[in-house]
Amino acid sequence: MSLYEELVAEGSGADGTYVTVERGADHAVVTLSDPDRLNVLSAPLVVQLKAALTELTAAAEIRTIVLTGADPGFCAGGDLRMMALTEKGLRAEAGAADVWRWIRYEFGAVARLIARADTAFVAALNGAAAGVGLAWALTCDLVIASEQARIVPAFGRLGLLPEVGTSWALTRALGYQGAFAFYARGRHLTAEEAREAGLVHEVVPHESLLDAAGEWCERIAALPPHALTMTKPLLRAAADATWDHSITMEEFAEPTCFTTEAFQGQVKALLNER
Repeated sequence: MSLYEELVAEGSGADGTYVTVERGADHAVVTLSDPDRLNVLSAPLVVQLKAALTELTAAAEIRTIVLTGADPGFCAGGDLRMMALTEKGLRAEAGAADVWRWIRYEFGAVARLIARADTAFVAALNGAAAGVGLAWALTCDLVIASEQARIVPAFGRLGLLPEVGTSWALTRALGYQGAFAFYARGRHLTAEEAREAGLVHEVVPHESLLDAAGEWCERIAALPPHALTMTKPLLRAAADATWDHSITMEEFAEPTCFTTEAFQGQVKALLNER
């Protein structure tokens, strides 16, 4: 059995709940729930999270998913116990490719679910966010933070790279030099510093974090379903597109919106007001 297969089996066969899900009518709150270890990304937690998000993003009624952690931390990043096993994987037949499978098919799969699903994701940072946990948060469509949150760029001192989409998110928020300085300095950012840098949209009192996330879920749920479904991939694609490409995508997409009942209803209501 390969290292990747061992990790998946360990995650699938673990006793206990490492991820909790609270479903509402149109949104869900997904909580990383291993607080004694600061929600470190153990095999059971990752496998359970991937399964939960796969199910939720396939549910048409769920418009928004809030991703948060059980206090006191959001996510401490990769499991050092698991990382120590990679030496075994490097000596195996598949070598580094076996480690790659875990990074791509488990860590990366969660990031791709967040980025590619029609569902909107709101990261609610309740404490320290590091490593792949930070990458997942930065992949979300919106990041809000409690005043107790911290952004922890730990990958440099561990000899790792910005991972699982972090390089993309950092360079777009901070620019090349800002992202390089963030990596090389390795200094923890407070929630307010992260907001000023553009990594976090909003900072709220710790006890109000989930209420603030819930308010964003309500705003998003108030949008016509087609508007969210079409706008999320449009905005994500525009981050890498030229101006000409972006305006062309908008020109092709907008006529579809004109044909929807939601738009026509709004037009009629405005005309009646006048």
